Amino acid sequence: MDEIWPPSDEDAKGSDDYQSTSYSESSEEDYEDEFDAEEPAEPSNLNDDADARVEAAIEGDFDRLIQNIREAGDGSSTGMLSNMWDVNLEEREAEFRDDLRAASGVGRVKKKRGRRPGPALSPEVRILLGEGNQAYIDANIPEAIRVMQEVIRIEPRAASAWTVLAQCYDDMDEKVKALQLRIMAAHLNHDADEWADLARRSRSLGYNQQALYCYGKIYHLDPTNVAALWDRAFLAKEIGDLKIARSAMLAMLKRLPHNLSVLDELRPILIEMSDLALCAQLFQGAFEHFIATFPSGCGMDPQTGADVPGGGFTLMHILVLADLYNTLGDYTHAIETIKKGCRWLQGRGAQKGWDMCEDDREWDVAESGVKRSGSGEVEPGMYPLDVNARHRLAIARIKGGDIEEGKMHAKIILAQDVAEYAPLFSEIADAYFEKELYAEAGNIYDMLGRDAGTSSMYVLLQAAACRRMLGDLKDAAEVYEHVIKADPTNNDAKMKLAEIYEIMNEPRKALELVLEVISTRKRRNAQRDAENDAGEKPSASLFEEGKVRTGKGKTSKANANRLSKAQLIELESQKEREAVQGWHRVQDLWPRMLANEDAAVREWLFEAEKLVESFRETRALFLTTRQQGFKGMFSRSSRQRLSEANEDNMASRLQLEIGRDALGRKALKSENVDNFRTIHFADWLRLFMHYAFLLTRRGQHELGIEVLRHLLMSNAFQSRSWQDSVRLGIITCAIHADHFHTVVEQVRKLISAHQFNNEPLRLLLSSLGNGLRATDAFLVSTLSKHLLRETRLADVAVKDPDALKYNKHRWNLAGTKADPDDVPDDDDDVGAPAVAELEKSKLPLKPNPLNVAVYGHIMLSARSYQSALFYLLQAYDHAPDDPLICLSLAIASVGRAMQRQSDNRHHLITQGVAFLTRYRELRGDTAEGLDEVEYNFGRVFHQLGLHSLAVRHYERVLEAAEERTKVDPENVGLALEAAYNLSLIYVTTGATPLAQALYRRWLSL
Repeated sequence: MDEIWPPSDEDAKGSDDYQSTSYSESSEEDYEDEFDAEEPAEPSNLNDDADARVEAAIEGDFDRLIQNIREAGDGSSTGMLSNMWDVNLEEREAEFRDDLRAASGVGRVKKKRGRRPGPALSPEVRILLGEGNQAYIDANIPEAIRVMQEVIRIEPRAASAWTVLAQCYDDMDEKVKALQLRIMAAHLNHDADEWADLARRSRSLGYNQQALYCYGKIYHLDPTNVAALWDRAFLAKEIGDLKIARSAMLAMLKRLPHNLSVLDELRPILIEMSDLALCAQLFQGAFEHFIATFPSGCGMDPQTGADVPGGGFTLMHILVLADLYNTLGDYTHAIETIKKGCRWLQGRGAQKGWDMCEDDREWDVAESGVKRSGSGEVEPGMYPLDVNARHRLAIARIKGGDIEEGKMHAKIILAQDVAEYAPLFSEIADAYFEKELYAEAGNIYDMLGRDAGTSSMYVLLQAAACRRMLGDLKDAAEVYEHVIKADPTNNDAKMKLAEIYEIMNEPRKALELVLEVISTRKRRNAQRDAENDAGEKPSASLFEEGKVRTGKGKTSKANANRLSKAQLIELESQKEREAVQGWHRVQDLWPRMLANEDAAVREWLFEAEKLVESFRETRALFLTTRQQGFKGMFSRSSRQRLSEANEDNMASRLQLEIGRDALGRKALKSENVDNFRTIHFADWLRLFMHYAFLLTRRGQHELGIEVLRHLLMSNAFQSRSWQDSVRLGIITCAIHADHFHTVVEQVRKLISAHQFNNEPLRLLLSSLGNGLRATDAFLVSTLSKHLLRETRLADVAVKDPDALKYNKHRWNLAGTKADPDDVPDDDDDVGAPAVAELEKSKLPLKPNPLNVAVYGHIMLSARSYQSALFYLLQAYDHAPDDPLICLSLAIASVGRAMQRQSDNRHHLITQGVAFLTRYRELRGDTAEGLDEVEYNFGRVFHQLGLHSLAVRHYERVLEAAEERTKVDPENVGLALEAAYNLSLIYVTTGATPLAQALYRRWLSL
C-alpha cells in the first residue's frame, strides 16, 4: 500500500490539480450566476442524462487523482499503475456546469440515486476479486491487501477492490489510509450518503479541506441538499476559508430567498471580505420583501409561528442595513432606511407623506430644543425613535453634510449614559472628526477618555489628533506622551509625537523617536522572516490542510543613525543642485509642454512633480501654528507608500535640520527670503499653477486641487494677492472638473477675505454659469446661510455702524461669537498673523442691492418664490433701474402665482407683467436687447398658457434671427430656444406640420 500512496507532501502537491478540477468556488459561482436564467429540467429522461453527466464528472476526478498518484509515486508504483486515461479537462468542466444547470430545479425531489454498475471486468480481475474476498474472510489481511492492490493495478475502476482494501486498513486500525481509500471508492459509487459519511469522518480527523471536498460532492449529486450546503459553509467559515463559505451561503439564498438566518451568517463573511455592496444589496432585497409581505409591520415568524414585529425582520436588521450604507458612503439610502424601516415597525408604513420632508422632523423630541421655521410646513411628528436608530441617522446626516440636523440627533444621544452607550459616542466623534469638526469631536473624545471604562488607546490618539488640529500642540504632545508611556510599542503614537516635536522646533526629540520606530521595525521584519522560513508539518490528508501563505518581508535600506557635519552640508547642497537642475529642465520643456507635445508633457510632469514634492516636504516653508495642521501634506499619486519610507525620510530630514542648527545655518537664507533653493517664489507659484492645471486636464483634478490647497498653507505665500491667486487657481481646476461645490467653498473664502466687496459675488455668479451641478452648488445651504449673514452685516454697517467691531480681519457684530459655519471655515487656514497686506475693509455708506439680489436669486432657483419676492423687492428699492432685477421679479411673481398656496393669483400675475414691462423699457434699446425681451415675454405667456400671445413673441425672435443670419450665419441669438418652445406649442395644439418646419429650419444639425 505504501507504493500506492506516496508520501503525504507529494499527496498534497497532487491534490492541488485534483481540487482545481473538481467542485470549486468558481464553478459554484458560475452555477449561481446562471441559476435564475435556466428553467428546471423535466424530471424524466433529462434527469437521467444530468445524473449521468454528474457521475461522469466525478469519475473524471477519480481518473485525475489516479494520474496524480501515478506521477507522484516512485518507480515501483509507476510500474504498478501503468494505465493512462486520455481525459480532456476542459470538456469535463463544461459537462460539469451543464449538469448543474440541468439539475437545478428548486423544490423538485430527486429520485434516490442507485449505484451504477461498474465497468465490465475481465475474467482475470473477477478471479482476483474472488481470491481477495476469500482472503479477507479467512482473516488473511496481508494477502487480501496484496490481491486487491493487484486488482487496482489492472483495473482502477473496480469499486469493490477499493472498498475491501479500505476495510482491511480499518481492521488494521489505520484510519487515515482507510479514509483515503473510501474516498477513492466513493468516486465510483456516486452515493450522496456515502460522501456525507466521509465528510463526517474527515472532520473528526481534522482534515477540513478534505471534508469541504466531500460536502461539495454531496452538492454535486443532490443540488437540493441545503443541509450539505449549510455544513459546508459553517466548516469553511470555521477554518477561515471565507470564499467557499460565501459561495455556499449565496447558493443557499438561491433556494431560500431572503432567509434571515442565512443572511445573519453571511453578513460577517461579506464584511470580512470587504464585499459591502453585495451585503447591502442582499439586505435591501430582504427589507423590501418583508415590507411587501407584512405591510402592517407585524407578521408571523416562520420558526416560532408567533406574531413578531416585521415578521422577523427586526430593528437590528434595519440598523445593519443602515450601517452598510453609511460605510459605503450612501448616506441618502441610510437615512431612507432608518426613517422608512422604523416607521414600518411602528405600524405607520402607510404614512408616506413624511418622505416629502427633507429634514427629520418626524422624529423630533421636545428635549432637543429644535424649532422648525416656516409657515405652512408640516408640524414635527414627535414619534419615538430608538437611540441606536437615531445614532445611525446622526451619522448619516453628519457625514452627508447636513451638520445641523446631525447635531440635533447627536445632542439627544450624548445626553445618554456614556458608560452604556460608549460605542455610539465614539462613532459620533469619528463622524465629526471626518468632517473636520475637531472641537465637537474633541469634546466627545475627552468625555470618553475621562472614564476608565470607556477610555482606550484609540480614544486617546483621536483626542490628541483633535488638539493638534485645533493648534493646541502642547496638550497634544502630552496626550501622545501618556499613550507612549502606557504602550511603549505604539509606533503610530511615536511618529505622531515626532511630527509635533518637529513642528515645535525640537528636532532632536523627534529624531530620537523616529530612530526608535525604525529600530523596532527592523526587529519585527527579522522576526517575520524567521517565522516564514519555518517548515510545515506534513499532513496525511488528500489536501493541503492549514496552509498559511505569507509573503516575503521586504527589507529596506536603513540610513545611518548619525550624519557628519560635512555630510549634512553635502546633503543640502545636493538637494539645492537637484532643484536648480530640475528647474532648468522644466524651463526648457515649458514651451513644448504648452504646445501639448505628448513626450514633453510627460517629462515636464515628471520633473515638476519632483520640484513640487521637494517644496511640500520642507517644514520650514509651512506655518507651525495652524488649526488645519498638516493634513494632506504628502497626498499624491503615489500615496500608497510604505511606512518604512516615511520613517526613513523623516529621519533624514530631522538629521539635516539638526545639522543646520549646529552649523548655524537656516533652512532658508535670511537675506534671500524671496526664494527657495535659488528659485524665486513667483516662479514656484507659476510652477504649482501649471502643474495643477496640467493634472486637471489629464483627469487628475483631485490631485491638482489638493496640491494648490496645500500651497495655501505655506508661509511663503501668505500675502493677500498670492492667496487670492492660488484660490482662483483652485476655482479654475474645479470648474474644469465640474466640482462646483469646491468653487462655492473657495468663493466663500474670497467673500470673507474681501468683506463688503462685490467682486467675489460676481466671480461666484460667473463661475456657476449653467447646468444642473452648478445649480445644485448654488443652492447648497452653507452658501445661502453665509450670504444671508453677509447681507445682514452689510445692512447693519449702513444703518448702525457702531454696532460692528473689527476682529479677526473682519467686521462682526459686537458681543457676538463667530458662527461656526462662517469664519473658522473660511479663515482658519489663513491664520491671523499669517496673511500679509490685508487692509481693513471699509464700511459701506449706502445699501448694496447686489447682496439681496444674489440671495433672492438663490431663493428663486429653489422655487421659494415668496422669499425671493421679499429680497428682490429690497434690491428693487435700491436699484429700480436694473433690468435684471425687474426680470427676476417678474419671474418670481409669475412663479408664485402658479403655486397652489397662492391666494392672490391675479394680483401676482399683474405684478409680474408690470415688472416685465418695466424690464422691456430698460432693456429694449438695442437689437440684442429686443431679441431677449421678446423671448422672455413669450416664455412668460407660454407658462401662463396664453399660447397665442407666446407664439407672437417667439415668431418675432425668429424673424429677428433671420435678418441677422443674412449678415452673420452664426449669429442666431435666442432663435434655437424660441424655436424649441414654439414647437412645443405647435405639437400640443395639433399643428404638427408647423413644428416639423421649425425642426428642419432651426433644430437640425
